[in-house]
Formats: sequence, structure tokens, C-alpha cells
Amino acid sequence: VEFKFSTEKDQHFWCGIASLSCRSMALNMIVLVMLASFSRVVAFQLPAGEAVANSRISHLDSGSLRGAQRNQGAGFVGVSASSGCLRGIAAFAVAAAMLASHTARQARKPVVGGNWKCNPDSMSKLDGLVANINACDTSQCDVYFCPSPLHVAYCADKTTNGAKCTPQNCNFTGCGAYTGEMSVEQMKDLGISQVLIGHSERRGEFGIFPMDDNNSLTTKLKYIQDAGMSCVYCIGEPLSIREKGLKDVLAEMHVQLTPIYSLLDPSSVVIAYEPVWAIGTGVTATPEDAQATHKGIRDLIAEHASAEVAEGIRIQYGGSANAANAPDLSAQPDIDGFLVGGASLKPEFKEIVAAISKAKA
Repeated sequence: VEFKFSTEKDQHFWCGIASLSCRSMALNMIVLVMLASFSRVVAFQLPAGEAVANSRISHLDSGSLRGAQRNQGAGFVGVSASSGCLRGIAAFAVAAAMLASHTARQARKPVVGGNWKCNPDSMSKLDGLVANINACDTSQCDVYFCPSPLHVAYCADKTTNGAKCTPQNCNFTGCGAYTGEMSVEQMKDLGISQVLIGHSERRGEFGIFPMDDNNSLTTKLKYIQDAGMSCVYCIGEPLSIREKGLKDVLAEMHVQLTPIYSLLDPSSVVIAYEPVWAIGTGVTATPEDAQATHKGIRDLIAEHASAEVAEGIRIQYGGSANAANAPDLSAQPDIDGFLVGGASLKPEFKEIVAAISKAKA
């Protein structure tokens, strides 16, 4: 649909509306270019006009719209006041929504974590691993790393680039008679502000006794947030569910997310999606499959939390990411980062950070 501004004053008016509607400088610039890049004419390309008017503005049929066109004078040159204004508003609304969504994706700063699991076997190797973390350019990507419990205190203050030391677990009861546990109070005393919970290996995968379930993890997340800390919250499905197809995968994601939808806050929670069948196997989901799952998770959050939370929350991919597959995975719009296992113990970790920084810039 094409419309023309009758006067220069009209042009300034609509450009002003665009400016007021946009919340970030980037979005302002894009919308203003769309509205005024041609000095007098702005064109919005939409699918079939009546279909857009039907679905996005009113329940009027195309005949009613044509009738309105015949009965109304032209508010803009070449377009009736009724349908022309409606279509112009529809065009603006669609464009603004698309640009707002794009801006939200741009606002999701990439995040890459390295899970060292129960490694290394000697403290003498820690300095080398920390050096790999410090080699990362964190100017466009948040970075964290998860040492084993015995190594957390040593590593907590060793980074020079803002990367966060992130323990692999915590309890939900604080300090006390809880043998073998770690509290967030102890972490905060070490200057630690983030913790990872819910990893599949602690949920009972790979023959390890289940130490957490959806209910205990919900309690932990509340405990972490109440302490003013942030959390990397892991979810994922085993091969038996993946083989049934995406619908079943997302059904399982819904089960795992249901207790925490109300707790999801983009400022304090990162979701780490782990296709359990790909962890440590060298098998990685195709970029398209990973994107479909991430998009499905984001849609679940939009439906059961809010669209704002869904657009803002960062979702990492955690299935055997490495320097070779990171560029293709990073190109997917709903993949906001990686939770890296084996490759986080190697110098190539910085290449993973660089790949997603470049893709999301």
C-alpha cells in the first residue's frame, strides 16, 4: 500500500509519532528511515490489503472497506481517509512490531558459559584453564565458567575480563548441617554473583543418581533470586523423547518450565537448553533443529509467562558446541549463546565467544 503526505507538516507529524513510539535509538533510526527516507513518499509493502485489514485491524470484509473508500474523502493524496488511514496505521503497526522484535533480539547480549564439570584432575592446571577464559573478548558477549566445587574458591577472583565464576550447584537452605552442600551465602562471600542449576547430570542422566527434580530446582531458583544472585537454569530432553519429534520435545520443555514460568526474569535468569543426547557425544543438533527447539521454548515462555519475558530472556544451546559448529549455530535468531562442555577446557573456547559476538553484532 502506498500513501503520500499531503504537506511537509504532515510528514513531520507522522515522523514525530514514529519517534515517540520507539524506545531505543536504533529503533528510532530504522523507523524514521522507513517513514521519511523518500522526501515525500513512504511505501509500506504488505500482503493483500484486505487480508491485512481483516486480520489486524477489524472484522470488516473487503466490500465494507471498498464502501468506506467510496464514501470518504481523501485524507492522504491518492488514498481514502478510511481505508487509507487504516492501512497506513496497519502498516506502521506491523513495521513497528517487527522492528521492536528485531531490537529485542539485538538487545539480548550473547552469553557463553564453560562447564568444566569434574575437571581438571590437578590444581596445577587451573591457571591454564583460567587463561583460556581471560583470552575471551567479553566486550560483546557475557562469559562465565563453572569450576568444580573444590576449585571455585581458587578461581573466583582470577578473571581479568569480567567473566563470572559460576558454581555448578547450590542448596536451597543456606548454611547449616547440610553435608556436601554449598550455599549462596558462601558464594556471595567469595564475590560470586551467579550459579548454575539443573544440569542434566544432576537431574539423573548418564547413570548418576537424580539429585534434583523440577520441584527442588524451583525452590533453588527462588532461593537464588531472593539472595540477589543470577541463575543459569538448565533444561533438556533425552534421546528417547527427541526421537518422537519436536512436539514431544516441547511438551517435555513445558513440563520442566511450568513451575518456573512466574520466576523467569531476563535480568536474573538465563535458560540453558541441553539436548541431553548430544552432551559429550560429539553429536550436535543441526542449526535448523536447534533453532526450531529454541523458538518453541521462546513461544512457550511467551504463552505462559509474557511476550516481554520471552523476547528478553536469553536461551543458550548446550549440545556439544565447539569452534567448528558455533558460527552456524550462532546465526540462528533464537540461539543467544552456548553452554560449552569439553571445548571449554581448550583454547578454542575464545573462538566460540568470538563467533557468536560476530553473529549478533
